[in-house]
Amino acid sequence: MKKKKLLSLALASAMVLSLAACGGGNPGGSTPGNPTGSGSAAGDKVVKIGVFEPQSGDNGSGGKQEILGMQYANEKTPTVEIGGETYTVELVYADNQSSNDKAPSAAQTLVAGGVSIVLGSYGSGVSIAASDTFGDAGVPAIGVTCTNPQVTAGNSHYFRICFLDPFQGTVLANFAKDKFSASKAYCLAKQGDDYSVGLCNYFMEAFGKDNCVYETFPEGTSDYSSYVTNAKNSGAQVFFAPVSTEAAALIIDQAATQSLGMPMLAGDTWDSNVITAAAKGKDVDINVTTFYQEGGNPEFDAGIKEWINADATNLTNNNGNDEVAAVTVMGYDAYYVALEALKAAGSTKPADVMAVLGGVEFDGVSGHIAFDDVNGDAIRDVAYVKHCNTETGSWEFVAQQGV
Repeated sequence: MKKKKLLSLALASAMVLSLAACGGGNPGGSTPGNPTGSGSAAGDKVVKIGVFEPQSGDNGSGGKQEILGMQYANEKTPTVEIGGETYTVELVYADNQSSNDKAPSAAQTLVAGGVSIVLGSYGSGVSIAASDTFGDAGVPAIGVTCTNPQVTAGNSHYFRICFLDPFQGTVLANFAKDKFSASKAYCLAKQGDDYSVGLCNYFMEAFGKDNCVYETFPEGTSDYSSYVTNAKNSGAQVFFAPVSTEAAALIIDQAATQSLGMPMLAGDTWDSNVITAAAKGKDVDINVTTFYQEGGNPEFDAGIKEWINADATNLTNNNGNDEVAAVTVMGYDAYYVALEALKAAGSTKPADVMAVLGGVEFDGVSGHIAFDDVNGDAIRDVAYVKHCNTETGSWEFVAQQGV
């Protein structure tokens, strides 16, 4: 039997007597465009799905885009059959504020609200920081785009539907060598940030640490001019900075000001229209790896674009246009994986849902989703590589790439 499933079953047995089904009001605070959750008619059976995402802080823009996918899915499929009965699905929100310190309390808010399963987070650090809170309560969580291996390693409750950073870092390192013939790389991360530090390390392992110059910047940095100067003086042929979109926009400005003169590479956090807006009209060369390329599913793309454009708040939360972000697609797919788990469990009890989650499979917009036997990680072996067209301010597909 699967290692993850064995752990889940053991925990389920321990928790089943103490965990109640869903109840109570929305404890999770508000989310843009949906201040009181999805709601339901009086008397309806309700199952609650927790939305553990940043709506503020460094990764607030990415978190809002990830939430949009969940909200769109919830609007399309607002009910689920569980144990022969129809339940209205209520999304319950908790803003982790992009902060490892705030993440446990946001997670506890969802636990106290009686959620059956949790989706999130955008950001590996906050997912890792909240993991014990979910685990101690016996509430399963589905990581949507948190790519650091530590999110799922060594626990029975956290699963994920995205690829991992060892894979992503290797894809980016190979791309730097193959596409740009790079023999030296400059790498920049944020101090204490699990995602950017981890991805830089995996990139450097694949690229060759002796061929990399590595620097970190502290919390609160707003001037990146010295780091761009150091990159220019390092002799590197590529600039790798898998940081938050907030930091990335400032780095792009400085790279253009100083005429960086080398391609810029990043992971999935840069796959955002915040980045394309920051780069538009500037002499920069930006390339990213991500989970989905707009155009991969035209029917889905058309539907969600119409939905985004029909609501001013949705448009604002998508950073002002209807470009389809990969994280939005992943949020959409994660919602349906949660529904499949609830159906398979035949129960709203978190312990029952966790016991079956590892065996769930789903054909999503982003591809087939299934979990591996060890850590509950998605079985994914392909990333999309995109390039920013700075004239149009949009992403262009480059390749599907594996290792």
